[in-house]
Amino acid sequence: MNFVVIIILLSFGFYVYYKIEYFRVNDRNEKKWLSAKSSIALGIFVGFFGLNRLILSQSPVSLIVGIVFLLVGFVSAWTGFKAYQFYSSHVYKREWKRKGS
Repeated sequence: MNFVVIIILLSFGFYVYYKIEYFRVNDRNEKKWLSAKSSIALGIFVGFFGLNRLILSQSPVSLIVGIVFLLVGFVSAWTGFKAYQFYSSHVYKREWKRKGS
């Protein structure tokens, strides 16, 4: 159980970090890239929070809430990962051009 709590806290910390970086960046593609990274962190946070709910209590309402959180977290992390893959190429191309010139 301590492992799940550590993952929850770390993912929330990464979410906050990426959101702060989001507001510091001016490039549109880099903002979307950071938003995708924060979406992955938030999805992991919500998913592991749902897993923690499933582990801690076994009431029917808690089971339903835990399963919903697991699903929402997985979908959020998955869509964030797909967006991260898409925008990574744009951000890396821009960095390559910036360093080349």
